[in-house]
Amino acid sequence: MPMLSLDSRLDGAVGGKTASALERAFGMRTVGDALAHYPRRYARRGELTQISSLPVGEAVTIVAEVKRANERKMQQRRGSILEVVISDGNGDLSLTFFNQAWRASELRPGRRGIFAGKVGEYRGTKQLAHPDYELFDDEETARLTAEANANLPIPIYPATSTIASWQFTKIVALLLDGLGDVPDPLPEQLRRKWGLLDARAAIERVHRPDFAEQIDPALETLRMHEAFVLQAALLQQRAFVRALSATSRAPGSLLERFDADLPFPRTPDQIAVGEQVEHDLQGDWPMNRLVQGEVGSGKTLVALRAMLQVAESGGQSALIAPTEVLAGQHLRSIARMLGPKLAPELMPTLLTGQLTAAERRKASLRTASGQSRIVVGTHALLSDTTTFADLGLVVVDEQHRFGVEQRESLRAKGSSPHALVLTATPIPRTVAMTVFGDLDVSTIRTMPAGRAGIQTFVAPLAERPAWFGRVWDRIAEEVAAGHQAFVVCAAIDAEALTKDDTADDVPADAEGESARTRWGVVQVADLLSRHPAFTDIRVEILHGKMPSDQKDAVMQAFARGDVDVLVATTVVEVGVDVPNASTMVILEADRFGVSQLHQLRGRVGRGGVPGLCLLVTEATPGSPARQRVDAVAATLDGFALAEVDLELRGEGDVLGDAQSGARSSLRLLRVVKDADVIAEARVAADAVLAEDPALVRHPDLAAAIERRVGMDERAALGKS
Repeated sequence: MPMLSLDSRLDGAVGGKTASALERAFGMRTVGDALAHYPRRYARRGELTQISSLPVGEAVTIVAEVKRANERKMQQRRGSILEVVISDGNGDLSLTFFNQAWRASELRPGRRGIFAGKVGEYRGTKQLAHPDYELFDDEETARLTAEANANLPIPIYPATSTIASWQFTKIVALLLDGLGDVPDPLPEQLRRKWGLLDARAAIERVHRPDFAEQIDPALETLRMHEAFVLQAALLQQRAFVRALSATSRAPGSLLERFDADLPFPRTPDQIAVGEQVEHDLQGDWPMNRLVQGEVGSGKTLVALRAMLQVAESGGQSALIAPTEVLAGQHLRSIARMLGPKLAPELMPTLLTGQLTAAERRKASLRTASGQSRIVVGTHALLSDTTTFADLGLVVVDEQHRFGVEQRESLRAKGSSPHALVLTATPIPRTVAMTVFGDLDVSTIRTMPAGRAGIQTFVAPLAERPAWFGRVWDRIAEEVAAGHQAFVVCAAIDAEALTKDDTADDVPADAEGESARTRWGVVQVADLLSRHPAFTDIRVEILHGKMPSDQKDAVMQAFARGDVDVLVATTVVEVGVDVPNASTMVILEADRFGVSQLHQLRGRVGRGGVPGLCLLVTEATPGSPARQRVDAVAATLDGFALAEVDLELRGEGDVLGDAQSGARSSLRLLRVVKDADVIAEARVAADAVLAEDPALVRHPDLAAAIERRVGMDERAALGKS
């Protein structure tokens, strides 16, 4: 039988039935997929121990004989328990197996073997639940094997109800026994420089260590493999983009006229990032740049100047936003910034699903003819019926809200158009390197002058319940002073809260939070309708379940000042610009993430009116939920908060699942803990690709990228 390779199909290695179970449980299809399912921890078999002196709570290994086995039905739920009694001559011990009656055929009276597991106690009797065991025909073999294996680490794998850890251990053993040479993605000189194991040894030792000291070097090697292969894939993708030819877009009179009429000076960061974008747009390959900056830092200004540069040669720009509220806001903002002279020339056009059929036809015609050189829209831009005359620039706002496929379908409407991605969610350096490694990243840190700033306070109801009443009085005082306020809730209707009724809702992280959401938009609106201080205050609600035209009407009324207090879900998180809004109250703030709280807070203090943000929470002091809230109150620095967020929540949440493929499927790497590994891997991968862009001289690395990233993920990387 030929040796297995990492690319061998699992059905040929372990049989069709087992292969199907592995694919259903873990999405595995190849030997490499299975061997990349690493143990989550390692147990110790413990010293050989007599049954009569077993310590409860410790891992033990014993040699014993089966005395009896019987199966009984469970009383409280479906299924059965197999109870096996074993003895070593000095005492008896019970083994229990749930829904595994088939083991009775193995564990027959008189059979001897090694039994390893953690000692528990049930109704005063010591027992092992689901122990590992190995049966032998003669006692001497059993005892020698037990002594040899007493200190052998036992790998514990992520498991499912259909494939237990011990079953996966047997599958891995079968694969490793049949595995041939393993190609090493690391060039030999790098492996020697970093003092790492060869790939075959690393895989063998992570799954079948002979002693505990072998585990860490194996993990260190595989961690670097993951970092190096991922960075090489991202950098190679960047090189692929740069191999495309793009239409050069030189700046001209449109940009000069726009800059001359700007009523304020650009900040140093706006100028620096603007120059980077201006240079990119004149390059030989498509721009692929991410611009990150705080709410109100001027990202839209940077994007609009890029649009004017593209428009100079007749090219069009498409800005896609995640919501109709935000798209409408962008269009009004762009038209206002262009002014009465430039706006008619560029004809900025809105294209969303809420337009009437006649409005949609008119907007589509302007877009298809090239008459409109700036098109702003939502998912309607992705429609097959939306075509462009000369799409030269795609601007994606709040990039994390769009899937890869959506972004690509827009870019495909042009011929290698430039791409500019905007995000107001500050991205930690390691996340940017791991998630957006194929993009050039620019950061706007300085904020425009003349902003009054924001003060943030926690209203800790667990300690000071009376403060809840003070929150509403404080809003009334701000309205009396001529200002407006937001009240943000984690749900639309807390009483009717179901999984299907929470489009705008925030998932709870139950660590320190109240058991359920108490305040939805509906409940707050009802409370304020009966509050004596709000008799003459105009209150409206806004949430994602409302019809689009109604949402837009409420938002515009709030922007005009016709509404005093807006009670809303997180639909107001991005793009809502009301300079007169001074106060942001976030109820049950512990149900929101750090970045989201910071984003919401950025809705106030945007004009000359000082901002006030009240984070209302019942989370207990010191809990993870309360730590998030306290962290936001402690600083206005979004970049510092992004790092805090990463440490508090872990990258699984921070990366999210919108990033397709390899970017969000980190196995051993942790973007906080392994920042240095990722950075070192990027430098090394960059050097390798500089000398060998197509990896002709590094076939093992090329194969590892193909295997690790896969066809679907590589396509996704190419689309971002």
